Amino acid sequence: MKQICSIYKSSRKNEMYLYVLRSDGLKRVPEPLLNAFGTATLAFELVLTPERSLAREDIHKVLENLSEQGYHLQMPPPEDEYIEHLPEELLRRNDPV
Repeated sequence: MKQICSIYKSSRKNEMYLYVLRSDGLKRVPEPLLNAFGTATLAFELVLTPERSLAREDIHKVLENLSEQGYHLQMPPPEDEYIEHLPEELLRRNDPV
């Protein structure tokens, strides 16, 4: 199954994205979610297939959510993931003396 997907970025939360079917746009996204998401700015469009891989999402879950509810919300990574990638010396500089 091939789906053409529009991906919007949130104005309220860095690295939060909303996947919707291009044919539906944002009309199937619940109003409370749109309000919490903020201004939805089109980031890019993709053709999604079960064989395609995505950097931070399970393609099968994305396709399932698009089919069943009309959207998929990609949450930002937990902040501690950012800290894991900082060099050790930066982490030590902030330790209390």
